Amino acid sequence: MNKSEKAEAPAAEVSPLYAGLMVRCPRCGQGSLLHTFLNLREGCSVCGLSYKFVDSGDGPAVFAIFILGFVVLGAALWVEFNFEPALWVHIVLWGIVTPILALGLLRFLKATLIALQYYHRAEEGRLSED
Repeated sequence: MNKSEKAEAPAAEVSPLYAGLMVRCPRCGQGSLLHTFLNLREGCSVCGLSYKFVDSGDGPAVFAIFILGFVVLGAALWVEFNFEPALWVHIVLWGIVTPILALGLLRFLKATLIALQYYHRAEEGRLSED
């Protein structure tokens, strides 16, 4: 097998959930997807996939709001009914816990939505020229 055949060979199938959980390239599953905590790289350093196709938009934030709203409200109600702390305890506790959970969840959700976009070959809609 020569170099051109190696380049054209399809990459191993990577699960979108695995790529999202590990925040890895959706094609090879090895290269890092994000440059900093939430900023996308230009492309994969392992397989060379360009991330220019990516458009996760506000999707990760919307999912994070719904998930965190349910989890944090449930936890705040549980703490209130079981321990009855002062109001300032709620403000301090949930003021610290909520942003930490949000950042972790946003990282996972962004990577997962990008992996799903790649897996399903989702792209911007176009009018047919037929």
